[in-house]
Amino acid sequence: MNIENMSEERDFDTVNGRESTVDINTDENVAGTHHLNQVLDEDDLLEKANAELQEQKDKYLRLMAEFDNYKRRSARERVELSQTAGKEIIISLLDVLDDCDRAEKQLQQENNTKDLSGVLLVFNKLRNLLQSRGLRAMESLHTEFDVEKHEAISEVPAPSPELRGKVIAEVMKGYYLNDKIIRFAKVIVGK
Repeated sequence: MNIENMSEERDFDTVNGRESTVDINTDENVAGTHHLNQVLDEDDLLEKANAELQEQKDKYLRLMAEFDNYKRRSARERVELSQTAGKEIIISLLDVLDDCDRAEKQLQQENNTKDLSGVLLVFNKLRNLLQSRGLRAMESLHTEFDVEKHEAISEVPAPSPELRGKVIAEVMKGYYLNDKIIRFAKVIVGK
């Protein structure tokens, strides 16, 4: 018997007329089912179990909500990625598209007698291909100047009062890719 953890209590048995010993756990640091001075109540145990169950339910609900948010965010990012997958290539083709527009204007001004339908067909094919990928030209001419869409290169006196604060000329077209601006329009504004 361990003397540090146990103490003997001597008790005299009056019925048999002899002395008996009873071991009592007096060290409260020794593991046991409960402390000798603490009386466990069934209601306390039930409340403790219910509180723990509620805590586990709360953790489960939070985890499920977090997982749902993750799924939504992943789906949204996947859709965004598929819509803008060729963004860099389309941006690099904008310069080619600008050159096509300038060449088409030049050919129309010269009024060549040669058959230009082949060249115009190639230009239109390029435009249609880019439009099918979500590219859309920004309409800026004679609209209000908007710093969110336009980049002002210069301000010139407006030819008429109704063109004050509006875009008079478009130096370089702006473009949207699936409703997101990928290039701002460079414009001249009337003052």
